[in-house]
Amino acid sequence: MNPDLSKLQPYPFEKLTALKAAVTADTSLAHIALSIGEPKHPAPDFVQQALIDNIARLENYPTTKGLPELSQAIADWLQQRFKLSTVDAQTQVIPVNGTREAIFAFTQAAIDRSASKPLVLSPNPFYQIYEGAAYLAGATPHFLPCLEENGFMPDFDAISADVWQDCQLLFLCSPGNPTGAVIPFEQLQKLLQLADEHDFIIASDECYSEIYVDGKEAPIGLLQACEQLGRHDYKRCVVFHSLSKRSNLPGLRSGFIAGDAELLKPFLLYRTYHGCAMPLQTQLASIAAWGDEQHVAENRRQYSLKFAAVLDILQPVLDVRQTDASFYLWPKTPINEETFAQQLYARQQVTVLPGSYLSRTVDGINPGANRIRMALVASVKECIEAASRMRQFIETL
Repeated sequence: MNPDLSKLQPYPFEKLTALKAAVTADTSLAHIALSIGEPKHPAPDFVQQALIDNIARLENYPTTKGLPELSQAIADWLQQRFKLSTVDAQTQVIPVNGTREAIFAFTQAAIDRSASKPLVLSPNPFYQIYEGAAYLAGATPHFLPCLEENGFMPDFDAISADVWQDCQLLFLCSPGNPTGAVIPFEQLQKLLQLADEHDFIIASDECYSEIYVDGKEAPIGLLQACEQLGRHDYKRCVVFHSLSKRSNLPGLRSGFIAGDAELLKPFLLYRTYHGCAMPLQTQLASIAAWGDEQHVAENRRQYSLKFAAVLDILQPVLDVRQTDASFYLWPKTPINEETFAQQLYARQQVTVLPGSYLSRTVDGINPGANRIRMALVASVKECIEAASRMRQFIETL
Protein backbone atom coordinates (compact mmCIF):
# COMPACT_ATOMS: atom_id res chain seq x y z
CA MET A 1 0.00 0.00 0.00
CA ASN A 2 1.03 3.60 -0.52
CA PRO A 3 3.19 4.47 2.53
CA ASP A 4 1.91 8.06 2.43
CA LEU A 5 -1.46 6.76 3.63
CA SER A 6 0.10 6.52 7.09
CA LYS A 7 0.44 10.32 7.13
CA LEU A 8 -3.32 10.88 6.96
CA GLN A 9 -5.08 11.91 10.15
CA PRO A 10 -8.65 10.98 11.11
CA TYR A 11 -11.25 13.34 9.73
CA PRO A 12 -12.52 15.94 12.26
CA PHE A 13 -15.88 14.23 12.55
CA GLU A 14 -14.28 10.94 13.55
CA LYS A 15 -12.60 12.79 16.43
CA LEU A 16 -15.89 14.46 17.30
CA THR A 17 -17.72 11.13 17.41
CA ALA A 18 -15.15 9.78 19.87
CA LEU A 19 -15.37 12.94 22.00
CA LYS A 20 -19.16 12.68 22.26
CA ALA A 21 -19.08 8.94 22.93
CA ALA A 22 -17.26 9.59 26.22
CA VAL A 23 -20.32 11.31 27.74
CA THR A 24 -24.06 10.70 28.05
CA ALA A 25 -26.27 13.41 26.60
CA ASP A 26 -29.46 14.77 28.13
CA THR A 27 -32.04 12.93 26.01
CA SER A 28 -34.89 15.10 27.28
CA LEU A 29 -33.74 17.66 24.72
CA ALA A 30 -33.88 17.27 20.94
CA HIS A 31 -30.44 17.15 19.37
CA ILE A 32 -29.34 20.14 17.27
CA ALA A 33 -26.26 19.70 15.07
CA LEU A 34 -24.19 22.78 14.28
CA SER A 35 -21.07 20.75 13.57
CA ILE A 36 -21.28 19.66 9.93
CA GLY A 37 -21.41 22.20 7.12
CA GLU A 38 -24.29 20.44 5.38
CA PRO A 39 -27.03 22.87 4.31
CA LYS A 40 -30.47 21.99 5.64
CA HIS A 41 -32.47 24.45 3.55
CA PRO A 42 -34.71 22.74 0.96
CA ALA A 43 -33.18 21.86 -2.38
CA PRO A 44 -34.73 23.97 -5.18
CA ASP A 45 -37.86 22.33 -6.60
CA PHE A 46 -36.91 23.10 -10.19
CA VAL A 47 -33.57 21.32 -9.80
CA GLN A 48 -35.29 18.24 -8.43
CA GLN A 49 -37.72 18.37 -11.34
CA ALA A 50 -34.85 18.61 -13.82
CA LEU A 51 -33.42 15.40 -12.36
CA ILE A 52 -36.79 13.67 -12.67
CA ASP A 53 -37.35 14.91 -16.21
CA ASN A 54 -33.96 13.61 -17.32
CA ILE A 55 -33.77 10.35 -15.37
CA ALA A 56 -33.83 8.37 -18.64
CA ARG A 57 -30.34 9.75 -19.35
CA LEU A 58 -29.12 6.98 -17.03
CA GLU A 59 -28.98 4.98 -20.23
CA ASN A 60 -26.13 7.10 -21.60
CA TYR A 61 -22.44 7.27 -20.74
CA PRO A 62 -21.37 10.83 -19.90
CA THR A 63 -18.10 12.24 -21.18
CA THR A 64 -15.37 13.44 -18.84
CA LYS A 65 -15.54 16.95 -20.28
CA GLY A 66 -19.29 17.10 -19.80
CA LEU A 67 -22.01 18.72 -21.85
CA PRO A 68 -21.02 21.93 -23.66
CA GLU A 69 -24.27 23.44 -22.38
CA LEU A 70 -23.16 22.94 -18.77
CA SER A 71 -19.73 24.45 -19.35
CA GLN A 72 -21.40 27.42 -21.03
CA ALA A 73 -23.86 27.85 -18.15
CA ILE A 74 -20.92 27.89 -15.74
CA ALA A 75 -18.96 30.35 -17.89
CA ASP A 76 -22.00 32.63 -18.09
CA TRP A 77 -22.42 32.50 -14.30
CA LEU A 78 -18.75 33.28 -13.71
CA GLN A 79 -18.85 36.25 -16.06
CA GLN A 80 -21.98 37.67 -14.45
CA ARG A 81 -21.03 36.99 -10.82
CA PHE A 82 -17.39 38.10 -10.93
CA LYS A 83 -17.65 40.75 -13.66
CA LEU A 84 -15.33 38.88 -16.03
CA SER A 85 -14.99 40.06 -19.61
CA THR A 86 -14.58 36.57 -20.99
CA VAL A 87 -14.51 32.92 -19.95
CA ASP A 88 -13.97 30.29 -22.64
CA ALA A 89 -16.40 27.53 -21.74
CA GLN A 90 -14.49 24.88 -23.65
CA THR A 91 -10.96 25.56 -22.43
CA GLN A 92 -11.32 27.38 -19.10
CA VAL A 93 -14.09 25.34 -17.38
CA ILE A 94 -14.40 21.70 -16.33
CA PRO A 95 -17.50 20.44 -14.46
CA VAL A 96 -16.63 18.17 -11.53
CA ASN A 97 -18.37 15.84 -9.08
CA GLY A 98 -18.14 18.21 -6.14
CA THR A 99 -15.11 20.27 -5.29
CA ARG A 100 -13.72 17.85 -2.72
CA GLU A 101 -13.07 15.32 -5.48
CA ALA A 102 -11.68 17.97 -7.79
CA ILE A 103 -9.36 19.56 -5.22
CA PHE A 104 -7.86 16.17 -4.44
CA ALA A 105 -7.51 15.20 -8.10
CA PHE A 106 -6.07 18.53 -9.21
CA THR A 107 -3.36 18.28 -6.56
CA GLN A 108 -2.34 14.85 -7.87
CA ALA A 109 -2.07 16.25 -11.38
CA ALA A 110 -0.33 19.50 -10.40
CA ILE A 111 2.52 18.34 -8.17
CA ASP A 112 5.90 17.59 -9.72
CA ARG A 113 7.24 14.71 -7.59
CA SER A 114 10.70 15.00 -9.12
CA ALA A 115 11.35 18.27 -7.26
CA SER A 116 13.57 17.99 -4.21
CA LYS A 117 11.06 19.50 -1.78
CA PRO A 118 7.61 20.15 -3.26
CA LEU A 119 5.43 22.16 -0.88
CA VAL A 120 1.69 22.71 -0.80
CA LEU A 121 0.87 25.85 1.18
CA SER A 122 -2.42 25.76 3.06
CA PRO A 123 -4.31 27.98 5.49
CA ASN A 124 -4.46 26.70 9.06
CA PRO A 125 -7.22 25.92 10.09
CA PHE A 126 -8.22 24.30 6.83
CA TYR A 127 -10.43 21.92 4.88
CA GLN A 128 -8.67 18.61 5.53
CA ILE A 129 -8.67 17.53 1.89
CA TYR A 130 -5.83 20.04 1.25
CA GLU A 131 -3.55 18.13 3.60
CA GLY A 132 -4.46 14.65 2.40
CA ALA A 133 -4.18 15.63 -1.24
CA ALA A 134 -0.70 17.06 -0.63
CA TYR A 135 0.62 13.96 1.12
CA LEU A 136 -0.76 11.55 -1.46
CA ALA A 137 0.69 13.65 -4.29
CA GLY A 138 4.15 13.26 -2.76
CA ALA A 139 4.31 16.82 -1.43
CA THR A 140 4.60 18.27 2.08
CA PRO A 141 1.89 20.54 3.48
CA HIS A 142 3.17 23.86 4.81
CA PHE A 143 0.60 25.42 7.12
CA LEU A 144 -0.06 29.16 7.35
CA PRO A 145 -1.73 30.20 10.63
CA CYS A 146 -4.92 32.26 10.32
CA LEU A 147 -4.92 34.25 13.53
CA GLU A 148 -7.26 36.92 14.81
CA GLU A 149 -4.54 39.58 14.81
CA ASN A 150 -4.23 39.15 11.03
CA GLY A 151 -7.96 39.14 10.33
CA PHE A 152 -8.06 35.31 10.33
CA MET A 153 -6.02 35.26 7.11
CA PRO A 154 -2.49 33.94 6.56
CA ASP A 155 0.31 36.44 7.03
CA PHE A 156 1.73 36.00 3.56
CA ASP A 157 4.40 38.64 4.20
CA ALA A 158 5.91 36.40 6.90
CA ILE A 159 6.64 33.56 4.45
CA SER A 160 10.31 33.21 3.54
CA ALA A 161 11.64 33.34 -0.01
CA ASP A 162 12.85 29.74 0.36
CA VAL A 163 9.32 28.53 1.14
CA TRP A 164 7.90 30.43 -1.80
CA GLN A 165 10.58 28.92 -4.02
CA ASP A 166 9.65 25.37 -2.99
CA CYS A 167 5.92 26.08 -3.23
CA GLN A 168 4.22 24.35 -6.14
CA LEU A 169 0.62 24.90 -5.08
CA LEU A 170 -0.94 27.52 -2.82
CA PHE A 171 -4.41 26.78 -1.50
CA LEU A 172 -6.63 29.70 -0.67
CA CYS A 173 -10.02 29.33 0.98
CA SER A 174 -11.98 32.53 0.58
CA PRO A 175 -14.46 32.91 2.19
CA GLY A 176 -12.64 30.81 4.73
CA ASN A 177 -13.73 27.55 6.30
CA PRO A 178 -14.06 27.88 9.29
CA THR A 179 -13.14 31.53 9.80
CA GLY A 180 -15.37 33.13 7.16
CA ALA A 181 -12.60 35.60 6.27
CA VAL A 182 -12.42 37.01 2.73
CA ILE A 183 -9.02 37.73 1.17
CA PRO A 184 -9.08 41.28 -0.27
CA PHE A 185 -8.02 42.33 -3.75
CA GLU A 186 -4.74 43.91 -2.60
CA GLN A 187 -3.63 40.63 -1.04
CA LEU A 188 -4.62 38.63 -4.12
CA GLN A 189 -2.60 41.06 -6.25
CA LYS A 190 0.51 40.39 -4.12
CA LEU A 191 -0.02 36.64 -4.36
CA LEU A 192 -0.29 36.80 -8.14
CA GLN A 193 3.01 38.67 -8.26
CA LEU A 194 4.60 36.01 -6.04
CA ALA A 195 3.20 33.22 -8.23
CA ASP A 196 4.78 34.83 -11.27
CA GLU A 197 8.08 35.29 -9.46
CA HIS A 198 8.30 31.77 -8.01
CA ASP A 199 6.25 29.85 -10.60
CA PHE A 200 3.56 28.22 -8.45
CA ILE A 201 -0.18 27.63 -8.91
CA ILE A 202 -2.84 29.40 -6.87
CA ALA A 203 -5.89 27.22 -6.23
CA SER A 204 -8.74 29.16 -4.65
CA ASP A 205 -11.55 27.24 -2.94
CA GLU A 206 -14.51 29.63 -3.21
CA CYS A 207 -17.39 27.32 -2.31
CA TYR A 208 -18.87 29.80 0.20
CA SER A 209 -18.73 32.83 -2.09
CA GLU A 210 -22.51 33.15 -2.39
CA ILE A 211 -23.27 33.10 1.35
CA TYR A 212 -22.82 36.55 2.84
CA VAL A 213 -24.96 38.89 4.90
CA ASP A 214 -27.65 40.68 2.92
CA GLY A 215 -26.63 44.23 2.11
CA LYS A 216 -22.90 43.51 2.18
CA GLU A 217 -20.68 43.41 -0.89
CA ALA A 218 -20.31 40.00 -2.51
CA PRO A 219 -16.86 38.46 -1.82
CA ILE A 220 -14.23 39.00 -4.49
CA GLY A 221 -12.87 35.94 -6.30
CA LEU A 222 -9.42 35.09 -7.61
CA LEU A 223 -10.49 35.29 -11.28
CA GLN A 224 -12.08 38.66 -10.53
CA ALA A 225 -8.73 39.88 -9.21
CA CYS A 226 -7.10 38.60 -12.39
CA GLU A 227 -9.68 40.50 -14.46
CA GLN A 228 -8.95 43.75 -12.63
CA LEU A 229 -5.24 43.27 -13.34
CA GLY A 230 -5.77 42.48 -17.03
CA ARG A 231 -4.79 38.81 -16.63
CA HIS A 232 -7.54 37.50 -18.89
CA ASP A 233 -5.76 34.15 -19.37
CA TYR A 234 -5.95 33.60 -15.56
CA LYS A 235 -2.33 32.44 -15.71
CA ARG A 236 -1.36 30.11 -12.82
CA CYS A 237 -4.85 30.38 -11.31
CA VAL A 238 -7.74 27.97 -10.79
CA VAL A 239 -10.90 28.35 -8.73
CA PHE A 240 -13.32 25.78 -7.36
CA HIS A 241 -17.06 26.38 -6.95
CA SER A 242 -19.92 24.13 -5.91
CA LEU A 243 -23.69 23.92 -5.86
CA SER A 244 -23.60 22.30 -2.42
CA LYS A 245 -23.63 25.50 -0.38
CA ARG A 246 -24.87 27.97 -2.99
CA SER A 247 -27.96 25.98 -3.91
CA ASN A 248 -28.47 23.59 -0.96
CA LEU A 249 -27.49 20.63 -3.14
CA PRO A 250 -24.74 18.74 -1.28
CA GLY A 251 -26.10 15.40 -2.50
CA LEU A 252 -25.96 16.42 -6.16
CA ARG A 253 -22.15 16.38 -6.06
CA SER A 254 -21.80 19.07 -8.67
CA GLY A 255 -19.28 21.85 -9.03
CA PHE A 256 -16.56 23.05 -11.35
CA ILE A 257 -12.94 24.08 -11.69
CA ALA A 258 -12.16 27.10 -13.87
CA GLY A 259 -9.16 29.20 -14.79
CA ASP A 260 -5.89 28.84 -16.69
CA ALA A 261 -6.52 26.78 -19.84
CA GLU A 262 -2.88 25.62 -19.83
CA LEU A 263 -3.48 23.97 -16.45
CA LEU A 264 -6.93 22.61 -17.24
CA LYS A 265 -5.85 20.85 -20.44
CA PRO A 266 -3.49 18.36 -18.72
CA PHE A 267 -5.91 18.11 -15.79
CA LEU A 268 -8.63 17.00 -18.20
CA LEU A 269 -6.26 14.33 -19.51
CA TYR A 270 -5.73 13.15 -15.92
CA ARG A 271 -9.48 13.02 -15.39
CA THR A 272 -10.06 10.82 -18.43
CA TYR A 273 -8.09 8.14 -16.56
CA HIS A 274 -9.53 9.08 -13.17
CA GLY A 275 -13.04 7.92 -14.15
CA CYS A 276 -15.09 10.79 -12.76
CA ALA A 277 -17.59 11.83 -15.42
CA MET A 278 -20.70 13.57 -14.06
CA PRO A 279 -24.00 11.74 -14.80
CA LEU A 280 -25.98 13.43 -17.55
CA GLN A 281 -29.10 13.96 -15.45
CA THR A 282 -26.91 15.68 -12.85
CA GLN A 283 -25.40 17.90 -15.52
CA LEU A 284 -28.82 18.96 -16.78
CA ALA A 285 -30.03 19.70 -13.25
CA SER A 286 -26.83 21.70 -12.66
CA ILE A 287 -27.53 23.85 -15.72
CA ALA A 288 -30.85 24.79 -14.15
CA ALA A 289 -29.21 25.63 -10.82
CA TRP A 290 -26.43 27.81 -12.23
CA GLY A 291 -28.98 29.72 -14.29
CA ASP A 292 -31.11 30.88 -11.35
CA GLU A 293 -30.25 33.48 -8.69
CA GLN A 294 -33.61 33.82 -6.95
CA HIS A 295 -33.12 30.73 -4.78
CA VAL A 296 -29.59 31.90 -3.93
CA ALA A 297 -30.87 35.25 -2.70
CA GLU A 298 -33.47 33.49 -0.55
CA ASN A 299 -30.71 31.31 0.85
CA ARG A 300 -28.73 34.40 1.86
CA ARG A 301 -31.81 35.94 3.44
CA GLN A 302 -32.29 32.93 5.71
CA TYR A 303 -28.63 32.84 6.74
CA SER A 304 -28.72 36.58 7.46
CA LEU A 305 -31.71 36.05 9.77
CA LYS A 306 -29.86 33.27 11.59
CA PHE A 307 -26.67 35.30 12.01
CA ALA A 308 -28.56 38.27 13.44
CA ALA A 309 -30.61 36.18 15.88
CA VAL A 310 -27.76 33.96 17.07
CA LEU A 311 -25.33 36.83 17.55
CA ASP A 312 -27.93 38.78 19.51
CA ILE A 313 -28.26 35.85 21.92
CA LEU A 314 -24.59 34.93 22.25
CA GLN A 315 -22.59 38.15 22.09
CA PRO A 316 -23.42 39.18 25.70
CA VAL A 317 -21.78 35.95 26.98
CA LEU A 318 -19.37 34.81 24.25
CA ASP A 319 -16.53 36.38 22.25
CA VAL A 320 -18.08 35.98 18.80
CA ARG A 321 -18.48 38.30 15.82
CA GLN A 322 -20.09 38.32 12.42
CA THR A 323 -17.86 36.64 9.86
CA ASP A 324 -17.20 38.19 6.46
CA ALA A 325 -19.04 35.39 4.63
CA SER A 326 -19.87 31.63 4.78
CA PHE A 327 -22.43 30.18 7.19
CA TYR A 328 -19.95 29.67 10.05
CA LEU A 329 -19.24 31.42 13.31
CA TRP A 330 -15.77 31.03 14.84
CA PRO A 331 -16.12 32.09 18.51
CA LYS A 332 -13.58 31.93 21.30
CA THR A 333 -14.48 29.56 24.10
CA PRO A 334 -14.17 30.46 27.80
CA ILE A 335 -12.68 27.01 28.48
CA ASN A 336 -10.76 24.41 26.46
CA GLU A 337 -12.58 23.91 23.15
CA GLU A 338 -12.84 20.11 23.46
CA THR A 339 -14.25 20.33 26.97
CA PHE A 340 -16.63 23.06 25.83
CA ALA A 341 -17.93 20.99 22.89
CA GLN A 342 -18.22 17.81 24.92
CA GLN A 343 -20.05 19.38 27.86
CA LEU A 344 -22.32 21.45 25.60
CA TYR A 345 -23.39 18.21 23.95
CA ALA A 346 -23.81 16.38 27.26
CA ARG A 347 -25.84 19.10 28.96
CA GLN A 348 -27.69 20.76 26.09
CA GLN A 349 -27.70 18.26 23.17
CA VAL A 350 -26.04 20.82 20.88
CA THR A 351 -23.12 19.65 18.76
CA VAL A 352 -20.35 22.01 17.63
CA LEU A 353 -16.88 21.23 16.29
CA PRO A 354 -13.73 21.94 18.33
CA GLY A 355 -11.54 24.31 16.34
CA SER A 356 -8.40 22.31 17.04
CA TYR A 357 -9.87 19.44 15.00
CA LEU A 358 -9.65 21.68 11.93
CA SER A 359 -6.08 22.84 12.60
CA ARG A 360 -2.53 21.58 13.07
CA THR A 361 -0.12 22.65 15.79
CA VAL A 362 2.90 24.38 14.24
CA ASP A 363 5.67 25.96 16.33
CA GLY A 364 3.58 25.31 19.42
CA ILE A 365 0.55 27.21 18.11
CA ASN A 366 -2.79 25.69 17.13
CA PRO A 367 -4.98 28.43 15.57
CA GLY A 368 -8.10 26.46 16.48
CA ALA A 369 -7.33 26.24 20.19
CA ASN A 370 -10.07 27.72 22.38
CA ARG A 371 -12.37 28.13 19.39
CA ILE A 372 -15.32 26.22 18.01
CA ARG A 373 -16.91 26.14 14.58
CA MET A 374 -20.66 26.67 14.53
CA ALA A 375 -22.37 25.89 11.22
CA LEU A 376 -25.69 27.76 11.08
CA VAL A 377 -27.20 25.20 8.73
CA ALA A 378 -30.26 24.22 10.75
CA SER A 379 -33.55 26.11 10.51
CA VAL A 380 -33.85 29.62 11.92
CA LYS A 381 -35.92 28.24 14.81
CA GLU A 382 -33.38 25.52 15.61
CA CYS A 383 -30.43 27.91 15.42
CA ILE A 384 -32.15 30.26 17.88
CA GLU A 385 -32.89 27.32 20.19
CA ALA A 386 -29.28 26.10 19.96
CA ALA A 387 -27.93 29.57 20.73
CA SER A 388 -30.25 29.89 23.73
CA ARG A 389 -29.10 26.53 25.09
CA MET A 390 -25.48 27.48 24.52
CA ARG A 391 -25.98 30.71 26.43
CA GLN A 392 -27.52 28.78 29.32
CA PHE A 393 -24.53 26.46 29.31
CA ILE A 394 -22.01 29.32 29.26
CA GLU A 395 -23.75 31.05 32.13
CA THR A 396 -23.18 27.95 34.30
CA LEU A 397 -19.42 27.96 33.73
